[in-house]
Amino acid sequence: MNVPLGARTSNIWEGSFRIWDWYFSIVWVATLVCALGADFPGWPVRVVAAGLLFPLIPWYLLVGRPLLMSEEPDEHRALGYIAGAMALFLPAAVLVGESRMLTFALVPQCFEALRMRWAMIAVTVINLVPVVGWALLRWPSGQVALSNFLFAVVTLVFSIAVGTWVIRIIEQSKERGQLIAELEASRHEISRLSAAHGALAERERLSREIHDTLAQGFTSLLMLTQAVEAELDQRDVAKARRHLNLMDETARQNLAEARALVTGGAPADLDGASLPDALRRLAARHDAGLDVIGPVRALPAGPEVVALRSCQEALTNARKHAGSSATVSIALAYTDDMLTVSVRDDGHGFDPAAPCDGYGLAGLRARAAEVGGTALVRSAPGGGTTVTVRLPVPPELSPELSPEPGKRSAP
Repeated sequence: MNVPLGARTSNIWEGSFRIWDWYFSIVWVATLVCALGADFPGWPVRVVAAGLLFPLIPWYLLVGRPLLMSEEPDEHRALGYIAGAMALFLPAAVLVGESRMLTFALVPQCFEALRMRWAMIAVTVINLVPVVGWALLRWPSGQVALSNFLFAVVTLVFSIAVGTWVIRIIEQSKERGQLIAELEASRHEISRLSAAHGALAERERLSREIHDTLAQGFTSLLMLTQAVEAELDQRDVAKARRHLNLMDETARQNLAEARALVTGGAPADLDGASLPDALRRLAARHDAGLDVIGPVRALPAGPEVVALRSCQEALTNARKHAGSSATVSIALAYTDDMLTVSVRDDGHGFDPAAPCDGYGLAGLRARAAEVGGTALVRSAPGGGTTVTVRLPVPPELSPELSPEPGKRSAP
């Protein structure tokens, strides 16, 4: 395995490195105390060994610690730091056996700073060279030499096990850091896409609202203007005045709808009025009849708005395409779990399978689908057109007083 063990992630290493500082300091102090307090060899040798161990602290603080905490430790600098630490440690460990306790502080640093191959070499040297050097210098008895050698081998095995554990912890930390970074990036991307989707949905909603209210109102004004011009040419003042009144009402209605769009309030026709009353006023503006079937009851705003907008769209299409002599009727039906609104005309009709570039029918279907409903258009050339929108409603709402079923409201 060839892993850059110096790669650190801020998720654990920066916060926990002081623990390693304390660990290294405690081991160094304990080693120094044991070396100076040893019974053998004499104190001059012990002082020399302590003098060799003392520079390890500034060497660690000035060179080792910044190197170990860096994101990607330079391999040559890491080798130089470990070599310098070994140059101070090995002579002291050969002179005084108690100095070998510092092995427990140097071995983790080898695995933290070096790649696996170099770490294994350094750990082997740190564990075995002091014993070999001590044996050559002191020439102890066979039993003492064997016990020290066996202890060095056990320490080497333990060092490798600890080093492997350190490697695994660092790798897991690095992987967790990468996963956290990827998760954060994903969250930012999801947030961005969500905002973009919300903006697109709001744009589509406003487009439908404008199409179903302001655009249709302006279309009505244009058609009424043409009608007034024709009636003035024919000197039919009564009809002209009637259409002028409709123009005034339509303009005021458009202004109210514009204010409702800006404030996010209910449609102007539904503001303080029931759905049948709103459709009754809408039918009057379009010279259409209205049938209310079933007991009228309070419904959530969603289905009522969709029903009103669907009627507006269907009536606008009838005015544009059915012909001036066509008769238009609206049917509003309340059942236990369904609200149905139908707009029918006996005009020219069209082929529903033919391509359609307009936005109205597609927007009508999309609006109905938003509240779980359906929109169906039936038509044939010369056979008129029927637009039927069915919307699910809660069945548990209590009914209110309503007009008699099937009662026809005059336009």
